[in-house]
Amino acid sequence: MNIIAWIVLGLIAGAIAKAIYPGHQGGGILGTILLGVIGAFVGGSLGVFFSTGTLTLAAPTLSIPGVALAVLGAIIAVFVWNLITNRSAV
Repeated sequence: MNIIAWIVLGLIAGAIAKAIYPGHQGGGILGTILLGVIGAFVGGSLGVFFSTGTLTLAAPTLSIPGVALAVLGAIIAVFVWNLITNRSAV
């Protein structure tokens, strides 16, 4: 069940991040899920870092703050992906 929860969280976070981030991002649904799951780990790790001061690989849960952290991390992941692939943000 945990894997299904990660896929759902990744889809939600990735879709919201792609809607918020300007410009066109390709990749389809699998790219959205992958960026969302990566974003969940980035957001969860940043949340742990800012609350405890230690850098740990962590992931948020399926809650409102967890989804917000995952979306924040997914926006960072979309930004980095666009930098790597040299796509224009506009």
